[in-house]
Amino acid sequence: MTGKINNILFSAVLKLLRPLVRIFLRNNIPFGTFSDLAKSVYVAIANEEFGIQGKKQTDSRISIITGLNRKEVRRVKALPKLDEADETIMKQYHRAARVISGWVRDETFTDQNNQPLELPIEGDGTSFSTLVKKYSGDMPVRAILDELIRVNTVERLENGSILLKTRAYLPNTNEGEKLGILGNDVTDLITTIDHNICSQTNRLFQRKVSYDNLPKDILGELRKITADRGQFLLEAMDHWLSQRDRDANPAVEGGGRIRAGVGIYYFEEDLDKKEDQP
Repeated sequence: MTGKINNILFSAVLKLLRPLVRIFLRNNIPFGTFSDLAKSVYVAIANEEFGIQGKKQTDSRISIITGLNRKEVRRVKALPKLDEADETIMKQYHRAARVISGWVRDETFTDQNNQPLELPIEGDGTSFSTLVKKYSGDMPVRAILDELIRVNTVERLENGSILLKTRAYLPNTNEGEKLGILGNDVTDLITTIDHNICSQTNRLFQRKVSYDNLPKDILGELRKITADRGQFLLEAMDHWLSQRDRDANPAVEGGGRIRAGVGIYYFEEDLDKKEDQP
């Protein structure tokens, strides 16, 4: 049974590695670098999650668990840490996303049809500066405005006000920023799958729908339906979650600190091209 499970797992890993390796090669990252990254994760997980209760985790035990010799374990532990750059990108992402979210759902910043208002930059009432102060913490108003203009999410009008062009924040100019965000999204999806593999009860919602003989002609309509309905669902979930988040509402009661959310993604694959490959 173990051999069969391993074969299924190996097949799954080969599939998920294909798009990852494609991204690596496109960015001129050689196998040696990928190998060190994989080893560092092996060592970190073995160190953090596979210890013996009451005993300090040792390099010898990490070596046994991972299959790396002790010298390699020590070398991998000494590799530079890369988490800080990722945290900086995600902090910027979350603050800009929160500003847009508040602009879309907060009645102070929407009209009678629940559409985002054009906002003057400064002012004590309904203004962009008020929006930023309410939803981005201590981030300077100018920094948020420059970022949203840079990624083409807002437009500065001739009268000096600003208009929200898109209802979500997604960097579209810097590939590094995109990869940082996508890395977190993929982590969330795989973590959910891992939870559902291990848990017999209390499984997390994980669904998709797909067909494999669709004409190309319907893709435009399918993309629009996905974007419109997906955005509607995400905005509804954002409204519900924001009312229960203690950063947005400090008076919310309850113990613990949990990160939870909902992600939606669209995919397509040209099977004609796949069949034509040698």
